[in-house]
Amino acid sequence: MNFKTLTGINKAAVLLICLGEEATSKIFQELSDDEIRQVTRTMATIDHIPENIKDKVFANYAETQKELAGLFVKGAEFAKKAISSAGSEERAAELMEQFVSGTESRPLETIAMMHPKMVAGLLEKEHPQTMALILSTQHVEHASEILANLPEEVRADVIYRIAKIEKVSTEVITRIEDALHREIGLVGSKEQKQVGGLDKVVDLLDHMKNSMDTEILESIEQTDPDMAEEIRKRMFTFENLVALDGRSLQLILREVSNDSLTLALKSASDEMKEKIFANMSSRAGDMIRDDLDAMGPVRLSEVEAMQQTIVKIAMKLQDEGKIVLGSGSGDELV
Repeated sequence: MNFKTLTGINKAAVLLICLGEEATSKIFQELSDDEIRQVTRTMATIDHIPENIKDKVFANYAETQKELAGLFVKGAEFAKKAISSAGSEERAAELMEQFVSGTESRPLETIAMMHPKMVAGLLEKEHPQTMALILSTQHVEHASEILANLPEEVRADVIYRIAKIEKVSTEVITRIEDALHREIGLVGSKEQKQVGGLDKVVDLLDHMKNSMDTEILESIEQTDPDMAEEIRKRMFTFENLVALDGRSLQLILREVSNDSLTLALKSASDEMKEKIFANMSSRAGDMIRDDLDAMGPVRLSEVEAMQQTIVKIAMKLQDEGKIVLGSGSGDELV
C-alpha cells in the first residue's frame, strides 16, 4: 500500500477502518447509499494497513479539515424543512411548490409559458398518449385549462392515459421535445420525472369547470369502471362531508347505523365530528361520543373502509338527485 497512489475513497476507507465500527456506523448515517457502497467495497479489499499509512491518512485528514473548516449543509433539504414549518399547511404547500418550481427544471417547461389555447391547438393533432404525457408534466392549473381547450371527444381518453402514466424515461421526453422544438423552442430535460398517475388526474378534474369533470368520469367509466371509482374516491372523501348543508348531511345519516358512524368518526377531525353531532339528536350524539371514548385501538384500514362506505351512500343519493356533492381536494392503529 503506497500513500501516493491512494485515491480519496481509499483514504476514506482506511480512515474509517482505523476509527472503528461504532464511529463508522455513525458516519454512515450521514452518507448517501452510493457513498456507502463505494467505501465499503474498498474496505473489502483491505486486509492490512501499515502503521506509516495510517499515520499519513490521519495527518492528511487533519490538514484537509483545516482547509475546509466551516459549515457543510444540504441547502435544499434545509430550505424544504424550513418551508414546511412556515405557518399553515396551505401556505407551506404553496411556498414549497414555488421553491421546487424555481430550483428544479421541468420537462417541456416552455409549454408552461404558453397560453392554454395555443398549447391545445399545438396538441390537437397529436396522439392522445402524447397529449397525456405533455399534460402530465405541467402544473395542474395550466394542464386543466389546456385540457378544457382540447376537443371534447379526446378529453376522457387523455385523462385515462394520464392515470396510467407513472414514470417516463428521458428518451421519450427527449423525442417529444425534439418533435416540438422547431415550433416552440423547447429545451430538453436530462432527468427522469415522476408524472401522471391518479393523483394528477384528481387534481386536473378538480380544476375543470362547467361539469366537464362529470362528463369525463362518465366516459372513463365506460372504459374502466374500477378506475372511475378510484378517481371518485380520491375526489370526494369522508372529510368533504363537512362542507354539506344540514339537510343533505341528515339524509346521509339516515342511511347509516350508529355503530357504523362511530367507527367512521374514529379518525375524523373535530370539525367533522361536531358537524355530524349538530345534525343528529342530542341523545344519539351523546351515545356516539360515549362509544368513541370507550372504543379501543382500531385498524385505520377498517375506519377508512367504513368512511368510504358512507361516501358511497352519499354518492348514491347524489345519483338519485337528492343531494349535491362538491369534490375534495394501511393497518396502523388510530
